[in-house]
Amino acid sequence: MALITPRTLSGFMELLPEAQKKMQRLMGTLRESYALYGFTPLDTPVIEAADVLLAKGGGETEKQIYRFTKGDSDLALRFDLTVPLAKYVALHYNQLAFPFRRYQIGKVYRGERAQRGRFREFYQADIDIVGDGKLDIMNEAEIPAVIFHTFRALGLRHFCIRVNNRKLLNGYFAMLGLEDRSGDVLRIIDKLDKVGRDRVEASLREEAGLAGETASQVLDFLACPGDSQDKLRFLEGFLGRNDTFDQGWRELSTVVEYMGAFGVPRENFQVDLTIARGLDYYTGTVYETTLTNYPEIGSVCSGGRYDNLAEYYTSRNLPGVGISIGVTRLFYVLQEQGLLSRDLLTAPADALVLPMGAGCTAFAVETATALRQAGVRVQVYFEDRKVKQKLSYADKAGFPFVLLIGEEEAAAGLVSLKDMGSGVQERLSPAEAARRIQSALAGARTCPVIREG
Repeated sequence: MALITPRTLSGFMELLPEAQKKMQRLMGTLRESYALYGFTPLDTPVIEAADVLLAKGGGETEKQIYRFTKGDSDLALRFDLTVPLAKYVALHYNQLAFPFRRYQIGKVYRGERAQRGRFREFYQADIDIVGDGKLDIMNEAEIPAVIFHTFRALGLRHFCIRVNNRKLLNGYFAMLGLEDRSGDVLRIIDKLDKVGRDRVEASLREEAGLAGETASQVLDFLACPGDSQDKLRFLEGFLGRNDTFDQGWRELSTVVEYMGAFGVPRENFQVDLTIARGLDYYTGTVYETTLTNYPEIGSVCSGGRYDNLAEYYTSRNLPGVGISIGVTRLFYVLQEQGLLSRDLLTAPADALVLPMGAGCTAFAVETATALRQAGVRVQVYFEDRKVKQKLSYADKAGFPFVLLIGEEEAAAGLVSLKDMGSGVQERLSPAEAARRIQSALAGARTCPVIREG
């Protein structure tokens, strides 16, 4: 039988055990942060009916979706976690309490070209707040606070939460007579950070049909200088010309006003009129978060307000607001830049128990049980190998401590505790060994995932 060469498809990430432990720790921090703000966990199917996922996607979404048939069923892999949420809320409306706040961490799939930092299968970590009939603007003001707390909990310091409002943009486009082309214009200017002004201006002329002077005017509007307050004052000069624009200005002003009360420092937040979000369903506030030391990476957390996402599933008005962290993308960047903490515990357990002979096995198992009851993660090595091979296994797997138990230790009810980092070895009771391990590893258990300079 011919052997098949093992390989992983392009755009799909597989991690070795040490990195996987760091990924799990990162996702655990996200769960804790989201729960702190009252979001409840949720999971939805990876596969949905294609017509459900594409009910309002269209455009770029339909080009990227993985779609297939099984029998007579037209199916697709979810491309984000927001559209399945809209279906979920519409389906379970009578069983939910509103506003409904959920978080979800799961894999999504997009058939785009795989490249540095971009994957076809990747984890997203989302939060969403869904209202029944209406949703107060204060929910949109709170989202940056959740982003800020989450990124700080991860260990990041140098990041910027950029905020805009699509009503402002749509209102401004209406002032220029571009109502019928606003969707195309939004999708084009959303690429401004990636391709630059010249290429965006050319696309506005060639793809959206804007006159050269109008395209330049739009880009000058988006590039207004200054801090958040300066930009709000600039926008204030356009008030009274379009109702949609005026509403967007009021909403954006409210979001900015409450940043301090929510605990978001000015250095981690700014109004940015170039933030448009390319997906079709955003209708109000939009967010993008970038790592200021790595601007070339682009957004690692984005989202916004959607008023009509569930309209294809129900006649009820279920507005919402949410954000998504591209976990796989973020992890890739952090790993590439050497920003993942080396102090994290990435071994399978805190300690490895090594019985030195068959007569020591019973006491080794009892010792492992006692340590686990004390909160120490323990693995027992049962394989019949030489001591050198056992210690080599412990070293390769990265166990911080090894408990060697020979016949002499078993008879005395003691263990020989070896610190694998320092090489120091001492004879202790199982209870003493548990306390020593817990004390030594306390810092590693609580250190952030990211160590940013």
